[in-house]
Amino acid sequence: MKTRFLELIGQQTADVELANKYWVEIEAAHNNKKRVYHSLTHLENLFLELEPIKDQIEDWDTVSWAVFYHDIVYNVRKQDNEERSADLAVERLQAIGYPTRKVERCKAQIIATKSHAVSNDQDANLFTDADLSILGKDWDTYSAYFKAIRKEYKIYPKVLYNPGRKKVLMHFLEMDQLFKTDYFRELYEEQARQNIEQELTFFK
Repeated sequence: MKTRFLELIGQQTADVELANKYWVEIEAAHNNKKRVYHSLTHLENLFLELEPIKDQIEDWDTVSWAVFYHDIVYNVRKQDNEERSADLAVERLQAIGYPTRKVERCKAQIIATKSHAVSNDQDANLFTDADLSILGKDWDTYSAYFKAIRKEYKIYPKVLYNPGRKKVLMHFLEMDQLFKTDYFRELYEEQARQNIEQELTFFK
């Protein structure tokens, strides 16, 4: 991941010290001991999902920046993690002279991970679908995911956590389509709904 990041930022700045400083910031945030799912592995998995459809992505670099920064701020006590992550991305990208239009696009893509609503930006749809791809994995992978999320929210007792988690799952099921793009829908939609329904049985 470090190599990927340094290659990305190297297209924009020759300041090696600054590039490494940015990487250390990203690495430290995702290696925080409070994170179980939202780690560097999550970022790596996003790239693994997106690489096969790179030719469908209009602006690969901007999506790559969104991947690196979309979870850099992650506090389970807060409701504005996406906005704060987007703001930090804007600050870092502006500092290295990334084009303003692309900075704004990256910001919008990061904020899109809050609601996962359909966007007019197809790159954002592919990115947010990749972010949800874990929902459509095999049951063992999916169950490891929701157990990891529970560990991240361990400060909350069951009486608070369970209703909140159930609400999120029900929201997903009530959506006409979990995935916004044909590619991810064909890969994961059916399994994702089965997984969510199975997890919901734990809350009955």
